[in-house]
Amino acid sequence: MKKAKIGILGTGNIGTDLLMKILNTESLECTVFAGHNPDSSNIKMVSDMGISTSIDGVKALVDNQNNLDIIIDATSAKAHMAHRNLLERLGKYVINLTPTETGKKCVPFINGEECVWCREVNMITCGGQATIPLAYAIVQAGCSVSYIETVSTISAKSAGKATRENIDEFIETTSGAMKLFTGVNHTKSIMIINPNEPPVNMRNTIYFQVEQGDLSRVCEGVERTELQVKRYVPGYKIIVAPSLIDNILAITVEVSGNGDFLPEYAGNLDIITCAAIEMAEKYYNNILIKER
Repeated sequence: MKKAKIGILGTGNIGTDLLMKILNTESLECTVFAGHNPDSSNIKMVSDMGISTSIDGVKALVDNQNNLDIIIDATSAKAHMAHRNLLERLGKYVINLTPTETGKKCVPFINGEECVWCREVNMITCGGQATIPLAYAIVQAGCSVSYIETVSTISAKSAGKATRENIDEFIETTSGAMKLFTGVNHTKSIMIINPNEPPVNMRNTIYFQVEQGDLSRVCEGVERTELQVKRYVPGYKIIVAPSLIDNILAITVEVSGNGDFLPEYAGNLDIITCAAIEMAEKYYNNILIKER
């Protein structure tokens, strides 16, 4: 069986974790692992595995375009905007892991099947992938929601340079996507970088101001959502069940990593790489396999 050929742009922690996850799939293979840092230990490690690497960045994808089906951009918001037009001209499917406003916003559990018909999908943010499925479930359960606030706490050790540089974009993109998927116009997103030792797992608490809602229906919807997301993000776990006090509904979800490349506490990175792999497999199963 022919596999989908994946080009990874960005050789940091996220790009390398993506590569390790690809190696564990039956339908995907990495054909280009490209970045800019000639001193990257990740590039050396991947090269030693026999996988094609490059320090020419996006140029390496252009040079190898005949050996690519899907490009996963694991760089930064600023970098993605700089090379987006070039990626678009290549005519490949692009899975964008940077917090930009380009591409169709995608949460695989909610709209993954619809997104495979788009050339570029935007995986929003780690906080978005963690919280939007639950917010969507609560709205679908019939709650009348007037305001949503999300607080995402991640370990300082799992917040790399790109994460810290993109905090403003993280907040704006998460909040905007929350509005899009729930239809609630008033939303707020907060990120907390926790320096504690030992490092903490990613935790996300979501607060809803509700006018009405059936808590039993909410709990049923949340349980179903947890199981569906856990199918492609194994470390996704509700740790504080929905509670309703004085018109404030609250719920907390924790995300731990698989340990494919990153430590278990780096669930904030793991959830977005898991979501990207899920979308790459959807492209393969729904589109690419029919073209072969």
